[in-house]
Amino acid sequence: TGRPFTGDYAGDLLYGTLIAQGLARGEFKARPDDGLQLVQTAITNAVRCVPPENKPVGGEIATCRSFLVPTIGRFPNLRAVLALGSIAHQSTVRALGERVAAYPFRHGGRQEAGSITLFSSYHCSRYNTNTGVLTEAMFVNVFKEIAALLQE
Repeated sequence: TGRPFTGDYAGDLLYGTLIAQGLARGEFKARPDDGLQLVQTAITNAVRCVPPENKPVGGEIATCRSFLVPTIGRFPNLRAVLALGSIAHQSTVRALGERVAAYPFRHGGRQEAGSITLFSSYHCSRYNTNTGVLTEAMFVNVFKEIAALLQE
C-alpha cells in the first residue's frame, strides 16, 4: 500500500491508538486513500521489506539502516522516536549513533539519546497481542507518555 502497517492487525492497533492520542486524525480503513492524516508524526520501518518468516537477519537490518538514518535526519526538530520491537529499537539506537549496550530494549522504555527521547514498545503484531506479550492498555500507555512529552 505504500503506508507502513497498512493492511494487517498491527496497523489497526497502531493507527487506532494514534487517533485516540491525537497523533492522527480521520478514519483508518487500511487503505492508503482512507484520508487518515498523521499529526506531527511520521512512520517508517527499520526493515523495509518483509523477510522470510518475518525474521530479518543482521545483513538486512544493516542494509535498511542506510534508509533509516536519512529518514531520521529529515526531521531537524525531532523530539521523540518510538521503536516497535527490539529490532527497531536496536536499529534506531545505531541510527542515532549510539551503542546498543547503553540503551537496552524494554517495553515502556524511555531513554534520552542526545536531544531525542527514545521510547520502546513490544511490536504490535497479532502474535504479541494474542499471546498476551502486549496488551492494548500497555500499548496505549506508551503513546500517552509520548503525547505528554510532546505537550511539554
